[in-house]
Order: sequence, then structure tokens, then C-alpha cells
Amino acid sequence: MADVPSLSPELRRNVSALARTLVAAARSWALYPPEHPAVRGSLERVRHSIAEAADGHVFSFGVTPDTLLVAGIALAGRDAGAVAEAAAWLHDRDVVQLTFTGEVTVGSLERLMAVLSEDPRVTRQQGGPAKAWAAADDPSVLLEQVDYSHVLEDREVVNPARRKDDVWRSIVRAVLDRRRPLDEATQARMLEISGDAVAIAELARDVIAPHCTPDGSPMMTSQAAAVIAAYHYLVGIVEVLSPERRREVIDNLAAATSNLNPHVVMQMLQALGDAAAMPLDSDASALVGGIVEAFDDAKVAQLLATTLAIEGQASQRLATVFETIAPDGERRQRVMSLTRQLLREMDFSRQDEFQTLWSSMQELLLSYNERPFVSAQYRAGLDGIGARAEQMAAQAIPDDLAGLVDTLGQDNVRRLSVTLLIDLLKLESDPAKAPELAHDVAALAEDLLLAGDYESAVAVVAALAEHASTPAAVASQGSRVALDALVSTVAFREAAELLEEMTDEESTRFAEVCRHVGPAAIDALLPVFDAEALTTGRRRATAIALAQGVRAITRLAPLVSSGRWAAQRNAAEMLGAIGGADAVPLLQPLLRGVDPRVLSAAVRALAGIKDPSAARCVHTVLRAATGEQRHAVVDALVAERDARVVPVLVRILDDSDPFGADHLIVLDTLAALGKIGDDHAVPALTTLMRRRKLLARGRVRAVKAESLNALRGIRTAAAERAIEDAATTGDRVLRRLARSVREAHG
Repeated sequence: MADVPSLSPELRRNVSALARTLVAAARSWALYPPEHPAVRGSLERVRHSIAEAADGHVFSFGVTPDTLLVAGIALAGRDAGAVAEAAAWLHDRDVVQLTFTGEVTVGSLERLMAVLSEDPRVTRQQGGPAKAWAAADDPSVLLEQVDYSHVLEDREVVNPARRKDDVWRSIVRAVLDRRRPLDEATQARMLEISGDAVAIAELARDVIAPHCTPDGSPMMTSQAAAVIAAYHYLVGIVEVLSPERRREVIDNLAAATSNLNPHVVMQMLQALGDAAAMPLDSDASALVGGIVEAFDDAKVAQLLATTLAIEGQASQRLATVFETIAPDGERRQRVMSLTRQLLREMDFSRQDEFQTLWSSMQELLLSYNERPFVSAQYRAGLDGIGARAEQMAAQAIPDDLAGLVDTLGQDNVRRLSVTLLIDLLKLESDPAKAPELAHDVAALAEDLLLAGDYESAVAVVAALAEHASTPAAVASQGSRVALDALVSTVAFREAAELLEEMTDEESTRFAEVCRHVGPAAIDALLPVFDAEALTTGRRRATAIALAQGVRAITRLAPLVSSGRWAAQRNAAEMLGAIGGADAVPLLQPLLRGVDPRVLSAAVRALAGIKDPSAARCVHTVLRAATGEQRHAVVDALVAERDARVVPVLVRILDDSDPFGADHLIVLDTLAALGKIGDDHAVPALTTLMRRRKLLARGRVRAVKAESLNALRGIRTAAAERAIEDAATTGDRVLRRLARSVREAHG
């Protein structure tokens, strides 16, 4: 049977790290402008991951919908989630393979992220990501894309109306330029499109795409107006060339509309009952009204459920639109029943507050009527804000306002959000609202961690920790719960996994976050302690754990019970460095293991704990062990020649019967004291070598001889005086042995 090809563990780790850093960079790019330090840091981590995976050679990987392929082999293992997320992100952007041919700079990655972060529909209209990347003229990265001309060939034969060819593009341009198509080929294609609801939806999305601000924010009023214009042209062509199909086309328009962005649909429908939302001429108003009439209960419920799921609550704007679509009370009840059923099938309906939230939605949507309370002039002013904002965004910004506009950038807005939420938490005085506010603050911390903005995350977490540590604070309990919950989020655990790739400054900031969170932060660091070698990530994680002191001991218990020797060894080393008596019960099971590396680390850890229970633990294992295992324990005690071990060895001597069952243990302990060489052992050795026992002459002699050898091994003035005293004042056997030791060593 042929061997199944596999990747080396190191290559798997490197590619998995590349996948994690790529996903993190995509999130940072979406949250921050390109020049933000968080983006720069995330791209620097991607560059480092590429260098590690390439190792000085050309490196490439393939992309499938759910995994990455290296040399045709799919990645799997503990990081499969991060790999799948990276694969899905790249696949959605039509990437089938990425190749890195040389040293990749941060500038190259910025250009690559700009291409990949563009709306895929816009990129496809431009020829795909490979063509867009070729325009960057950067040979350090090669990008291969899906060839949709072949993938969709058969589909286009069945649905010729959906071909994105020159005729399709001319229709899109005509709609955007607000000019009616006149040539026969274009009109014929529009007739075909009008008979296909999917093609109509595709056309609507294509005319929507260009209407965004420079930062990518959608211009809802302009998008809705573009869709209505496209619909108007389609209906106009049909009324001239095939008027008998008008009802069919209206039904197709309604079906296509139900599949568009619900916010755009809401803007279209709001214009029907409110001229201030978007002025419509009589023909356009009649067209939108016809589409509304074509909406059956299921389409209205689908629109309502999708909007509620996205926004999380019923708004007055939604209530106004709902009143326009379903003015009949009986129909409202039917639609609400269908909406409730649809929401129960979504994740949205599994929230604990669903019943309360649904009741408030039902009350607002079924009974809403703002006309008695809001003047027409005021309502028109509010509804026209969006259109005025879009108009201002399309114009050049005056020089005297440029500085003000800059303060509205994403980084400044996020920083302002941090300040405002922290202040709100400090000012909150209602015990009922405090937990919810603390949860919102923790959610902001999660977003900051995802974006790599660890400096702002420190400020947010520090505010929560301050309240959690103040029992009298209103938000004390809620803040503690929020901090503990933060550790279990994907953002916190991904940040812990990225410790290896962080810069020194970023790792310092993340360590501060963990310090404020408390011992619970160690839960997210546990996977890092599986590493056998002392990697940068493990070293940083160890420092974070040790900073928690004795509070970290119980959090390390999962490592002790792990089946991996490296995790057990690393846990023993950390427990020994902490040095608390509470660590002894955790270290004791490790002394019964068969792996000498774990046994050695556990013994050294116990030797460093200044507590009688640690010495008793070592004594117990020495008494239970035999032969090689006992020698392994002794060797572990003296391996580092650390004087801190002496009190443990002395206590073993005090607790042992040198002439009975513990005779061999005492001899091994004496030999160990001689190797360490410390004056603190001299009093115990002096006492032991002067002890006597009837009917145990051989064992008495062996103990005296080994005690003298230990004193000779210590080689200090106090040890020499103890030997001289034994040679002159000891019993007959001790004097003779002491003189022999003195003469043998000059």
C-alpha cells in the first residue's frame, strides 16, 4: 500500500499561522483605514508568517471553499477553524492560488489587501482579482483566479439574459447615467432580463454597487434611486414592445426586490409614502406601488424578518414602511404571524430576550402612527438627512472643514467610542442597567482585540477591572462577569494564538489586558503551553501566567492532566516558579509518571517550594520508588546545583529512618547534598553522622561514611571543621572514618 503524502508539522504550523494572520489582517482592514497602526501591525504579522512558511523559497498554496492546499495536501488539525475561515474568505473573492516568489513587503500586502477587500461583484466586473492585481505590477505575489467564463458557460446557455457581456455593461451605464437605451440589441436584452427575476436582481445589484462613499459606506438614497431607474427602464421597454407582459414583469420585479439588500428595499418603499425620503415622479411612484401590490404575505414577512434580524429591533422607520405595505389590519396580523415563524428559524430567535423583544416589535409595528405627534416639516427634515449627507459627501470638502472631517475617521471615532463607554460605565448608577452596560463595554474590547488595537483594549479592560475590584461599585459584579466572558470569545483566543507573531509592544499591551482580566486569561493561553521548544509565544505566555502569582495555580490544572508530556513539563516549571503551597497537590501526580522529562521538572518544582508539604511529597515518592526511578528523582534534585534544594533534602533526612526502611533513601540524599555543596546542610550532616543504633552496625557505618563524604564534597570551612570535630570527639567508628577521609584528601 502506497504511503499517504503528508506535510511536516512545522510546515503545517507555519501555514496555519499564515491563515490566522491573514484573517486577522482582513478584519483590521475592514475596521480601520489603511494607514492605521493596527493595520500596519497586522500586515507585518502576515509578512512574517509568509517568510516563515517560505523559508527563503518560492511558496504557494491553493484555495478550496473550506480549506487550503499545500502541494495538493489539505491542511487539518487544531487550527482547522482558522484555515477554513481563510479559505472561505479567499474563495469568496475568486482566488484559487496564491504564490509568493520573493521577499514580500508590507507595501505589497497593502496593495493585495486593497484588491481582495474590494466588493467581489465590482472586482468581477473589472475582470477578476488576478487582472486587478496584475495592474499593481508587483512580481513578489502571483494571484490566480477562478475562470468563470468556463465555470458559468453552461449556465449562461440556459440563462442568456444573465450574461455579463458588453450589452449588459451598456445597460448598467445607461441606468447610472439616467439615459434610456435606444439601440435594438440593448432593448432586446432588456426584454430578456425582464422575464428573469434572477437577472433583474443581478442588474439591480450592479447599478447599486457604484453608489458608495470613498470609505465604502453605502449611499442608500442613491442606491434606491438607481434600482427604481433600472426598473422603470425595464417596464418602459416592455410597455412599448410587449405590453401584454406588464403584469408578469411587475411580479418578476417584486421577486427580485425581495432578494435585494433590505435597507435598499426599505428606502425604496419609504419613498412611496414620503416624498422627503426620495422624490418620485408619478410614473416611478406608480411603479413602486405596483411592486408593493405584487408583494404577497410571504415576501413582506421575509423582508420584515430579515430587517428585524439585521437591526435587532423595530424602528419607527420600519413601522412607517410596514404601514405603507400592509395598511389592512387583517393582513398585518397574517404577516406578523409569518414573520414570527421566520424569526424562530433564525439564530436571532434563540436569544433569551426574544419574547420581550418580539412583544415590543409587535406593539410598535401593529399600532404605530406618528402623524399625530410629529409635524410634517420636522418629519421631512429628519427623513432628508440621509440625502443631504450623500450630497455633501459627493462635493469637495472646504479647507476649513478638512480638519473637522478628519476627526470623523474610523480610528478617531473608535477612540471616542472607547472614551464614551468608559465614562458611561463610571457614571452608571442603576444596578439593573449596569450589567448590560458592562457587557457592551466588553463587546467593544472584543472588537478592539479583533482589530489588533491592543492599546485601546487595555484602556477598556482596565476600566472593567477597576469596577470589578470595587465591591461598592454598581457595576462590580457585571464587570467581573463581562471580563470572564471576554476570555471565551474568539477575539481573545485568537489574540492568544498570535502571541508568537506579535511585536514586543503588542505583546506587552496584550499582557496588560491579561493582567486586568485576571487568572481567567490563562484559560485562553493553555494551547500555547503545548509547545515543546521555548518559542517566543510560549515565553510570553509564561510571563503572563507567572504575573498572576498564586492565583494562576488552579488555572494550570488542565495542563497537569493533559496527555502531552510537553504540556505537563511546562506546567511543572511554571508551578515551581510560582512556588505556592497550593501547587504541591498538582505536582504530586506528575511524580508517578514514566516520562523522565516530566518527572525531573516536577521534582525541581517541588524542591523550589518552601513549604513542608513539598518536602514530604518528595520523600513519599523516594520511599515508593525503587532503583532507577529513585536515582532519577535524586538526579533531578541535584541537576541544577541549586542551593534552594538543600532545605528539601534536609527535611527528607529529618523525616527518614536512616537505619530502617529509609536507609537507601538517606544514602541517596547524603550523596545529593555532597554534590550541591552548601553550608546549610552541615548541621544536619553533623547530627546524622553521630547517631547510633544497636544491632545495625553495617548501616550505622554506611551512614557515617556517606555523611563524611558529603561534608568533604561541600568543601567549605564549616564542613572542614565538622570533619575535624568528628576525628577528635566522635565515637570510635566515626573517629576512624573521619581520619581516613581527612588523610585521603590531604
